[in-house]
Amino acid sequence: MGNLNTYRRALTIAGSDPSGGAGLQADLKTFSALGVYGMSAVVAVVDENTVGVTGVHPIPVPFVEGQIRSCLDDIGADAVKIGMLHSSELIRAVRDTLEPYKISNIVLDPVMVATSGDPLLEDSAVATLRDELIPHVGVITPNVPEAEILAGCKIDSQEQLPDLARQLSQGKRVSVLLKAGHLGGEHLTDIFYNAKTGKMTPLSSPRVDTVNTHGTGCTLSSAFAAFLAHGADLDEAATRSKAYIAAAIAAGAKYLIGHGHGPVHHFHNLWK
Repeated sequence: MGNLNTYRRALTIAGSDPSGGAGLQADLKTFSALGVYGMSAVVAVVDENTVGVTGVHPIPVPFVEGQIRSCLDDIGADAVKIGMLHSSELIRAVRDTLEPYKISNIVLDPVMVATSGDPLLEDSAVATLRDELIPHVGVITPNVPEAEILAGCKIDSQEQLPDLARQLSQGKRVSVLLKAGHLGGEHLTDIFYNAKTGKMTPLSSPRVDTVNTHGTGCTLSSAFAAFLAHGADLDEAATRSKAYIAAAIAAGAKYLIGHGHGPVHHFHNLWK
């Protein structure tokens, strides 16, 4: 038994998307595409598709806690990705349940609004997310609307992103991958601020003209966690996850799935 291989392991704590393009389904696809053994703790069953969100059915908080402990007590994890957490009670429970395991690679996608524009986070939970969970993770991956909510300011230009990333790091406590997709221009230039070193890295890719952007945030944050699970440092994980999502968007633009915002191609590096 001692000669058997081991997997790199990642746990996603997120909601379920039955249409398969976002949420824990996107997370597990991304983990698999990047050679990581994926596990999931379901926080909510979301009734959604490429067109929009119809409803959210929360899983009882103690049951979420149990799922996390079942995975970590038995299998363990080299990285954790946290997605949609819809309430203050759930946010605190996830934080407190993870704390004893001392996992250093925790990536939080501060999901607040779906690609369709539907809200996924209770208004009262925004402050809880910002003040009580973010200081306890390693990386956050907000898009522009999420960063505006967390920072309490309006973002109008690319030039604001570096200073905003520093602001969101909460005094160099958490690294920030700030996504620029909601801004204009022919290129997307995300900003990665490494809180450990103070280094600011621009991550640029051509803008793809496509409606297939469902689950891009879930996929990027899961890719970041996967590369961390493989042992990449923060800068390498940021660079490689940006390259992965850019290629997934470009490949996914060639397909038609659904009647709204279709998914990216998670397995673009494996099949076409």
